[in-house]
Amino acid sequence: MYLRYFGLQEKPFNITPNPRFVFLSRQHREVFAHLLYGLQNRCGFIEITGEVGAGKTTMLRTLFAQLAHEDFRLALIFNPSLSSEELLAAICREYGLEAEATERRDLLDRLNRFLLAENSAGRTVVLVIDEAQNLTAPVLEQIRLLSNLETETDKLIQIVLVGQPELGELLAQPNLRQLSQRIAVRYHLRPMDRRDTAAYVLHRLRIAGAAHPETLVTSSAQRALYRASGGLPRLVNVLADRALLAAYSADRRQVSRSDLQLAVRELRRPMKHDRHRWAFVTGTVLIALITVVGLAAYLVRNQQPLLLTPQPVTALSIPVPAPASVAPQPDQQRLGQLRSGLADFGEQESFSAAVQSLAVICGAEKGDFPRTRQALEQGSAITSWRWLAYNGDPEALLTFDTPFLLELRLPAVSGRRYVAVTGSQLSGLTISPDPGDTGLTVPELQALYSGRAWLPWQNYLDLSSVSVAGMQSIDVRTVQTLLQQAGFSRLTPTGIYDGPTIDAVLRFQAEVGITQDGRVGPLTLMLLYRQGDQFHPPRLTAVTTGGRS
Repeated sequence: MYLRYFGLQEKPFNITPNPRFVFLSRQHREVFAHLLYGLQNRCGFIEITGEVGAGKTTMLRTLFAQLAHEDFRLALIFNPSLSSEELLAAICREYGLEAEATERRDLLDRLNRFLLAENSAGRTVVLVIDEAQNLTAPVLEQIRLLSNLETETDKLIQIVLVGQPELGELLAQPNLRQLSQRIAVRYHLRPMDRRDTAAYVLHRLRIAGAAHPETLVTSSAQRALYRASGGLPRLVNVLADRALLAAYSADRRQVSRSDLQLAVRELRRPMKHDRHRWAFVTGTVLIALITVVGLAAYLVRNQQPLLLTPQPVTALSIPVPAPASVAPQPDQQRLGQLRSGLADFGEQESFSAAVQSLAVICGAEKGDFPRTRQALEQGSAITSWRWLAYNGDPEALLTFDTPFLLELRLPAVSGRRYVAVTGSQLSGLTISPDPGDTGLTVPELQALYSGRAWLPWQNYLDLSSVSVAGMQSIDVRTVQTLLQQAGFSRLTPTGIYDGPTIDAVLRFQAEVGITQDGRVGPLTLMLLYRQGDQFHPPRLTAVTTGGRS
């Protein structure tokens, strides 16, 4: 109804998950990192909890898009209100196994054979159970028994339990302590803070086609939206959609505070049988609001930053995945030869050779780069080189146009192997060590990738991360100058991290294909340094100069 009026191409605040609108707040990035860590390290059990509407389903869909390649076999159970036998049959069907009219023992045997075959093929089997707070104790016990399916070194199945906070209370019961003790990774997904809520609204408006999303919703309306929603994405969507309709009905081109207040009143007009439910929701939102405001007041009073200072090894923001498409498959004969050749290198031998190749192409001094994996993880304070730890789609690595260290997983081979990706041509990727002297194709990269990579980079101007709106410093002025060089010529270097600067950061992040969080962290800095001719970081491609006018 209001789309043409506001210049939108589609509704920006649908509550149905849409991969194009995915926005990873700080909380969502943290839970995503916990999930990737647990799955890539085959921890066995992972527990994720969060309030209704906190974005758990969106996070799961994003995870599935991120892992949707041949190294993982994924299954999602949406309806856990099943008996033990029904759950086993549903799991088998999700993995494409015959499960009709089969006894429990037969189902377990069939599932175990499937898991062993997948493990031998180098794939990680992941089972996600949503709404897990509805599981009964006998079914949870059956799930615990599934985790007994293992080899001498690895769990054969990774189980992710996702649910409302009641899931934590359920698992805390004494009769479920055996299962609770096996959970290696736990995370509670909290609502978005005020800055993430504002960025979330702007992000969805921008994706929906708004030419000037920053002017469509007034700052007072954004504050009111955050107070009313408590930062819960689903409530933000419902209220923002209703507020747009209210502004349209009143023939206003901006969503004002009064439009938002009208939306709140309409949605809080309870029927008699719903009054107690709305009182509970309102109380929950108020408690969350008081907690957030109290924490913010404490941080401001003590002058504490909202984000940690980046360390030499820093986790990357995970790029928002594009809609799934059919990926080309690697040549299986060539892939087998690659795996065999890489297996001949020891873990430390391949690491040393890969890092040495990176040092050469980066022009690093002797001793600048780590000699062991442990040294890489710990970082170093005496070298100008930093390392960005990356967990995500390996193809996205190529868009950064920088050499990187790739960790590989080989079936039936203990430990990991490493290669340096030092060049990219139409024919494929240049790697070192290269057992066949034939390089690596992108499908082969997908097939061998363990889920971890590291990018060496230099913070040429020794800039700190910039993340807090209103922050004033020389570093902010330098970032604004870098943004000017990146093509945002209308931006004035004021030294204040203001609205126009944040908007320029968001647009730059969108252009280079990384998470649009409005923060100038290590990845954004690394990509900013690549613009213009002032700095000359190493590249994967043959291009050595460039940038945008």
